[in-house]
Amino acid sequence: MTLKPGTRLRSQVDATEVVVVRPPAGDVVISCGGHPMIDLQATPAEGLTAEPGSGGTQVGKRYTSPQDEKLEILVTKPGASALAVDGVEVVLKDAKPLPASD
Repeated sequence: MTLKPGTRLRSQVDATEVVVVRPPAGDVVISCGGHPMIDLQATPAEGLTAEPGSGGTQVGKRYTSPQDEKLEILVTKPGASALAVDGVEVVLKDAKPLPASD
């Protein structure tokens, strides 16, 4: 799906909700728990269960794709399943260090 800044998505397998802060160029598939995320207003498919993966998501944290730093996702509701972009798990974005004040 082609993403725009401000696009809101939700997981089909847990409570995770995200907002796209900075979309990549082109189409990507953002998934949570191994299943594609859907529009906030859409109804999740029945019978889906989360696939095993590392850790969940943290509210208020930003995540980026390890291959494409241009993608940035903000978690608005945490969940127990991991986020992935095109099958590759996203990583927590590091905070920029502040300059030293002399």
